[in-house]
Order: sequence, then structure tokens, then C-alpha cells
Amino acid sequence: MNGLDGFYTELPKHSISLIDLYRNESFFKTVPESWHVIHICVKPISTSLTQNHYKDVNVTTTGTIITVLNTLKRLDINLTIPYFFSGSSSTFIIPDTILASILSALESYKNHIKKILDFHLDFGHAPSCEVCDEDHSIRIAKLRHNEFLTTPVILGNGLKLVENKIKEGFEFFKRNENSREDLNLDGLECRWDEILPANPENKIICLLVKCHDEKEQAKTFGKIIGEIDYLFGDLNTRNPITTSNLRLDKSIGKIKKEMLVRIGHNNNYLVSNWLITFFSTYYFKFFTKGKHYLHKITQLSDTLKLDGTISTVISGHPKQINKLTIFLDNLESKNSIEYSMHITRASIMSCYVQDRNENHIHFIDGADGGHSAAELHLLRKFKNKNTYF
Repeated sequence: MNGLDGFYTELPKHSISLIDLYRNESFFKTVPESWHVIHICVKPISTSLTQNHYKDVNVTTTGTIITVLNTLKRLDINLTIPYFFSGSSSTFIIPDTILASILSALESYKNHIKKILDFHLDFGHAPSCEVCDEDHSIRIAKLRHNEFLTTPVILGNGLKLVENKIKEGFEFFKRNENSREDLNLDGLECRWDEILPANPENKIICLLVKCHDEKEQAKTFGKIIGEIDYLFGDLNTRNPITTSNLRLDKSIGKIKKEMLVRIGHNNNYLVSNWLITFFSTYYFKFFTKGKHYLHKITQLSDTLKLDGTISTVISGHPKQINKLTIFLDNLESKNSIEYSMHITRASIMSCYVQDRNENHIHFIDGADGGHSAAELHLLRKFKNKNTYF
């Protein structure tokens, strides 16, 4: 590992509460100017999205992350990068030395998904030095949530500025569309059924909060996380994924969709993995290793994205939701934040499983649009505002 390439890998893991992390802005380090931001949006060609389409979009987005991480593993197994899953989009921050290989791999995946699902992948990139100024920074720290899960935490609006420019079709550099990497989606799994709250009275909340004033961001986000902790409990307590409500979807259709996204048409894959899924129900129920794997899923579920915004999936009672709404409305009335909620009946999950010990991660979204629905609601709510530019 050379020079600045190891910037993120070598950042310390902070085993403190998120609130304490926000109180210590010195823990956040500025992303090197030579690192690039890549942002990817999944856009179904059809304008009418069904619930199944939303699930397909989630799996496709998971595929972008697996494409990047598998390419990274081939290039340098010791190198790690920050990335963020957001339902219909994903974001990566990477050193410039691997940029060409990552973009080439994404081109291959883009062509594959267009052929298999008729989805369009829109992606672009920019160096952090082109967007960072006194009003837009990208500062990052690592937070260790539990024994198994550590995630990046961003302060500053630089990352969201890049995302918004890319979404508008702006690109700082042209991609080499003739360059191709072999498709590698090893580890992609999407065999879980919709996940209902453990408490039947609860709802699933997809919450999105933005704070445009970088000087107040850490303080404001710390205050919001404190209120969420108070109302809903800690990250584990409010987790929408529990061992009691995990159910495998054993239908051929579910396995077929995973097969198509992962490798295309393959009858041997379809039959063998359907059998594995069918018998896994008993493995998870009666075998110690299976029960341990279910527990680790709850610990390795990515329910809190902190990319310069707060974007989280929570299980909560309507009374708790009402209290949180009142709290956030008050902050919004003071122009401290902008926020939106998508409230739904269940969560959905797609997975990157490299092995079934500790090397797996599970991406969580809400049903019926999830993160994307919350983002769309926020855009409509503030359609006359353009605060990032």
C-alpha cells in the first residue's frame, strides 16, 4: 500500500457513541485531494415502478457495491474504501490510482444490468479537490458500532455537492467506455423475504435529514441522534432486522432474480441454490452455526448511513414517530435542517456474503421505495430551494 492510497485503511476505529464522535470534530480527517468521489444511480427504463421493481433496484445497487469491492480486492486485498448504500444509488470515495479499473468494472456491470433487467446505470466521478472549498468539505472518521460493524461517518457538504452535480449530468472527466473489466459479482445474495417489524404495531421509518450549515452540522446531527436514541433506543434496539423476523424467500423467482443479476442465465445455479435456500431454513432454525449467522446478520445490517446527511432505517411505534416528527418540525422551522420520512410496513435486505463467519454485510431499505421515496419527498418539499450550489 503506497502513500495516500492507505488514507482510509489507516484511519483509527473509534469505539465511542456517535454522539461523542460528533462532539470531537478533531477525529474527522479531510479526504486527500487526489481521491475521487464516484456516485451511481440506478434508473429503471420503465416509468411505472412496482414493489418488485423497487426490490430489483435495491439488488442492482447492491451489485454496484459488490462490483467495486470485488475489483478492489483483486487490485489490493489490504486496501479499504468508504462507500454508502442508498436504495437506488451508491457512493464511493477512492484513491486516484484505482479509478480507471473501478470505472471499467462499472462499465461492464452497467452493460450487464441493461441487458438483464433493462435498468440504466448513470454514474460519474470527480476529484475531491474540485469540490472542496470553505463552504464544502469532505471530512471522514470511522465509527465502530459493535464487534463486527465499522462504518464511515462524513461531515461536510462536499460529498452531496458531487452527487448532485453528477445527478444533473455533470462529469469532471470522461470515462473510457471501450475499457472493460470482467464481471465479478461473487457474494451477491438476495434471498430474504420482506422483513416485518418484530412488534406488529411498529412501522418502518426511512428518515433523511440534511443540515446545510457545515459549522453547525456536527452539533445538529448529534442533537438529532440523541433524540432518536431517547425515543427509539440505541442502534441495536431500533434495528428493523431481528433474528425472530428473518424469513427466507424460497421461491424460484427470488433465486432467479439473484441469478440474473449475478451471472445471467444458468440453470445449474438456479436449481442448486434453490435447494440450498430450501434446506437453509432448517439450518438457521436447528443448527448452532445457523443461529449464530442470523445473529451476525442483525449486527452487520447497514441501517445508518452518515454521508454528510443522516439517512437511517428504524423500527418504531406510531407514538414514537409522532414525537420525532414534532422534534424535527421544530428544527426545520428554525431552518436548522431539512428532513423527510418514508413510513412503510416492512424493510427489505440485499447482501454481500464473502463468507458466513464475519465477512458479510447487509444493506437495508424500506419497502415501497424506502430511501428513494424519502429523497423524492424531500425534493418535492423543497423544490424551489437549491442550497448546495
